[in-house]
Amino acid sequence: MATVSVYNMEGNEVGSMDLNDAIFGVEVNEHLVHMAVVQQLANNRQGTQKAKTRSEVRGGGRKPWRQKGTGHARQGSTRAPQWTGGGTVFAPVPRDYSFKLNRKEKKAALKSALTTRVQENKFIVLDDLKLDEIKTKKFVEVMNNLKVQKALVVLNDMDTNVIASAKNIPTVKTAQTNEVNVFDVLKYDTVVVTKAAVQKIEEVYA
Repeated sequence: MATVSVYNMEGNEVGSMDLNDAIFGVEVNEHLVHMAVVQQLANNRQGTQKAKTRSEVRGGGRKPWRQKGTGHARQGSTRAPQWTGGGTVFAPVPRDYSFKLNRKEKKAALKSALTTRVQENKFIVLDDLKLDEIKTKKFVEVMNNLKVQKALVVLNDMDTNVIASAKNIPTVKTAQTNEVNVFDVLKYDTVVVTKAAVQKIEEVYA
């Protein structure tokens, strides 16, 4: 069972916490992690791109010149792909890029990602994270105390002061326990989690 230090908002170590090996100490499955990231990126694609083929471009009904005798290559329409203003050969059409990943596979991928962060010592547990007011400067101080710059901050509940304070920091993202995903865990260098959030994650995913 992995044991991690617990810090306060001043960056001082105030205790330790044992992590559940069923979540934070699993065998890392790189294939599932890769599939989970690909699925999330694919599901985020709009798939609304569209270009017209030669059958959809307006005009081009008249043959530009007669078939023989001009010295030019034969042409049937001014809307063929080789003409300026012509259609696109293999034009993209609207489509759905999303695909399904089983629930067990998603869980296993997230556990693998969290395990990786723990093994790399990039998993920081805070005893609590509370701000009296919406103050970005104060939130930056907390991150500096923890010596963290690019971080995913996981909260146990909807703390509007913390969320709003971190909103304008481009290298920080806040999320609740039910919003944690593989892509964000891997995208940000460090995962900062409150003690209550760790307990909630262990309850849900154990």
